[in-house]
Amino acid sequence: MKSYDFTKGHVLKQLVLFSTPILLGNMLQVSFQFIDSLWVGNLLGAKALGASAVSGTIVFTVLSFILGLNNATLTILSQQKGKDDEKGMASYINAFVILMTMLSVVCGAAGFFLSDFLLRLLHTPENMIPLADIYLKIHFIGILFLFGYNFISTVLRAIGDSKTPLRFIAFAVILNTVLAPVFISVFHWGIAGAAYATLLSQGIAFLYGLFYVIKNKLVPFSVPRKPKWKEFGLILRLGIPAGLQMMVISGGMMAIMSVVNSYGEHVVSGFGAAQRLDSIITLPAMAAGTAVNSMAGQNIGIGNYKRTGEIAKHGVMYVFACMLLIAVCISLFGKYAIGLFIKEPEAVRFGEEYLRWIAFFYPFIGINFVLNGIVRASGAMMQVLLLNIISFWVLRYPFTAIFSAWLGEKGIGLGIGMSFLFSSCAAFLYYRYGRWKTMKLFEKKKAQSG
Repeated sequence: MKSYDFTKGHVLKQLVLFSTPILLGNMLQVSFQFIDSLWVGNLLGAKALGASAVSGTIVFTVLSFILGLNNATLTILSQQKGKDDEKGMASYINAFVILMTMLSVVCGAAGFFLSDFLLRLLHTPENMIPLADIYLKIHFIGILFLFGYNFISTVLRAIGDSKTPLRFIAFAVILNTVLAPVFISVFHWGIAGAAYATLLSQGIAFLYGLFYVIKNKLVPFSVPRKPKWKEFGLILRLGIPAGLQMMVISGGMMAIMSVVNSYGEHVVSGFGAAQRLDSIITLPAMAAGTAVNSMAGQNIGIGNYKRTGEIAKHGVMYVFACMLLIAVCISLFGKYAIGLFIKEPEAVRFGEEYLRWIAFFYPFIGINFVLNGIVRASGAMMQVLLLNIISFWVLRYPFTAIFSAWLGEKGIGLGIGMSFLFSSCAAFLYYRYGRWKTMKLFEKKKAQSG
């Protein structure tokens, strides 16, 4: 299976070839929610779709700390790959497996029992709470599966293999595509059927991925053992701020959702449909951010900052062009895309209006992903955490609240879009003038005397 050495070779070619499978994998990953939304929206109506959208926001928030640790995984393991230290990589993989398995179990149990409280905290419309609570609880049951195969994919990408994860994700999506309509309509399980289909598909995909990777020796996995304190310390030093980054992001989305919820059912439903599209639209930016994280990490591992700068430059140009093309398509066909999810005219109108306001701000969120990916590759997790706090809590949530207070529901899209622009400026300023290049994760090995 093809894996890349990013310390040499043509940067743009590697970026395109490496990020494309990541993009496809992300598209398949998002298609879980996309497929659920299509079936839920068309078979069960706008209220059920709104309930799944609110629940999805909470699931992402509660999972965010564990999923954020994947950023620490990518940084540590990509630098180990650049240093060609397979023994060190195996030790850190072992430590990550133990820590994140424990956290995923605790997180899943807490989310299951607090689901009703979390829904009410978001001011979820009362008539949506029963449906949202069922959907939410089932997703928390399967949190370990979701974490498992995402972790395996992250480890593979850190060593330069972005193609193998496609195999596991595609397998899960095929299962979900078949099971979702059967569970919803044939078994008459309603919104619970969509959630059960996702849980079962992800569980089987995780077990298949684990078996495949171990059998083919793609990654130096071993029987779990007690990790060294030094490894644990580095993981926590990077993992805690990395996890908090994701919590800041998802917490910001929850805050924005509380603004949206205040405008009633048709805005919640329209925003839910638009967010499903949003999760697809931003995939190229996310893929580019993941790709440059791994690419820059390998080079930072050997101190090659000149090539790291080349990766940043090509990454920004590439993602800006991709997101601009997507913006044009969204401005032309957004109405029809929203109509795939919901039929209620008022909800469709709001969703179309939201996309029209936000479309041409998408290239700036792409820049944000790439530059933060470069900085994250150095291990500057606390600095990226601060950038995300600025992005969501200093810019995005206040802008959404202010512009919606000024323009009504129309201001939601404009406020979020303006935050994309200003947060990309903050990311550039730190990339250009910040001290991320001074980060050192590993001590240099002393040369042995002959």
